[in-house]
Amino acid sequence: MSWIIAIAIFIAGIFVGFIINRLTNKNQNQQISLKKDLDKSKYELEQYRQELVDHFARSAELLDNVSKDYAKLYEHMAKASTELMPNLPTQDNPFAQRITTLKPVENGTPIEDEVMDHQPRDYANGATGLFSDKPTSISNDELPASDQPAKVG
Repeated sequence: MSWIIAIAIFIAGIFVGFIINRLTNKNQNQQISLKKDLDKSKYELEQYRQELVDHFARSAELLDNVSKDYAKLYEHMAKASTELMPNLPTQDNPFAQRITTLKPVENGTPIEDEVMDHQPRDYANGATGLFSDKPTSISNDELPASDQPAKVG
């Protein structure tokens, strides 16, 4: 009879151990699952932060380009207003107050229009030749040979 009691206690112990293992194993599986979810969330958060840093870096670069282009445009308008309307009173020229404070824009990389891998233009900047307001004088070196006065010597 002692063998039967020992075998019954052994079987009962196995059964109780199985139930306890099952109950504690659910918590452990749940903890493992939560740990995986936490690691995944941390990884996604780190990726999101990196994308955000990249986005702001690119935005800062674009804003810098916009400010340089705006400064170039303003400089161009200021110069053009003084060249095209030299007799305009200072108070009527919207660019006159800031013309003296303008500093040239420093740009390390040329923009597409400034790159010299295209054909030259067919026109000159500003008025030239007959269309310029400046009187021109012709020197003796520029006269054709038939128009030059004879040298007496």
